[in-house]
Amino acid sequence: MDAYFALATTAGIILLLFVFFYFVPIGLWITALFSGVRIGIFRDLVAMRLRKVPPGPIVKAAITATKAGLENVEIGKLEAHYLAGGNVQRVVNALISADKANIKLGFERAAAIDLAGRDVFEAVQISVNPKVINTPVITALAKDGIQVKATARVTVRANLDRLVGGATEETVLARVGEGIVSTVGSSTDHKAVLENPDQITKTVLDKGLDSGTAFDILSIDIADVDVGENIGAKLQTDQASADLKVARARAEERRAMAVAVEQENRAKIEEMQARVVEAEAEVPKAIAEAFRSGKLGVMDYYNMKNVMSDTDMRESIAKGTESKDSGDSDDDKPSGSSRRGK
Repeated sequence: MDAYFALATTAGIILLLFVFFYFVPIGLWITALFSGVRIGIFRDLVAMRLRKVPPGPIVKAAITATKAGLENVEIGKLEAHYLAGGNVQRVVNALISADKANIKLGFERAAAIDLAGRDVFEAVQISVNPKVINTPVITALAKDGIQVKATARVTVRANLDRLVGGATEETVLARVGEGIVSTVGSSTDHKAVLENPDQITKTVLDKGLDSGTAFDILSIDIADVDVGENIGAKLQTDQASADLKVARARAEERRAMAVAVEQENRAKIEEMQARVVEAEAEVPKAIAEAFRSGKLGVMDYYNMKNVMSDTDMRESIAKGTESKDSGDSDDDKPSGSSRRGK
C-alpha cells in the first residue's frame, strides 16, 4: 500500500508541475526579462493561457520590437491583433523595416493593412524598393488602320496611406493599357508611334493613372513596339465581300422575278391560244346557223371559200345541213301532230 501511495503521489506531483509550467511559462518570462521586455508572469502570461492565446509568438514579437528600438508596441496590442486573426510577427517586421527606411508607419495602420488581407511587410519593401510590373501585349489601332502591338514596364511604389481601400496591380495594368490604346488610337499614322514611342509614356503619365490605387507610378517604359495586321484593309475587304453578296442576292432576286414574269407570259399565251382554238371551233357552228337561217348566200360562200379550205367548207356545210335537217324534222313533228289532232 505504501508503494502504491508513493507512486500516486509522485504522479500527482509531476502532473501538478506540468500544469504549473504550462500555465506559468517561467522560461519564456526569464527570456523576456533579460531581453528588456516588461511582462508580468501572472498578469500577462497566465492570462494569455486562460484566454487561449499562445504566449510564445506574442513574447517573441515583443522582444523583436524592443531590440529594434520600436516604441508603442505593447503586449496588449499584440495580443489583440492576434485575437483578431492577424499575423503579429509580420506586422512587427514591417514596422522595423519602415522605421529603418524612415517611412512613417504606426502600429494601428500596419495592423489595419494586415487585417485587410494585404502583406504589410511586402508593401513596405515595395515602398523601399519599387516594383516593376510587365504588362501583357497591348494591341491598339492607329487612324490609318494599321495595328500596333506594344508591351510596357510600369515601375510602381507602394503608397501606404492608400494601401487600405486602394486598387491593386490589376487596376494599374488596366489603366496603363487603356492609356496606350487611347494614345495609339489618336495617332494619325502608325509610323509616328514607331518613331516616337516615348510620346505614349508621356501621354499616359499625364493622365494620373495612379489615383485611387495603392501605388504611385514612377515611370512607364515601352519595352517593345511591333506592327500587327492591316485591320483597315481587312475591314474594307470584308465590306466589299458583303457588298458583293448583297449584289448577288439582288441579282438573283431580279432573275427569279424575270423567270416568274416569263412563266406568267407563257401561261397567258397558252390561254390566248386556247381562246383562239375555242373561237375557231365556233366558226362551223356559226356557218351552219347561217345556212339554216338562210342568211348565207352564194357570194358569202365564195368569200368564205377564199378564206377557208375546201375541207373546212365541206365540214361546215355538212354540219349546217345536218343541223338544218334536224331542225326541219323537229319543226314538222309538232305540225303533223297538230294536224292529226285537228
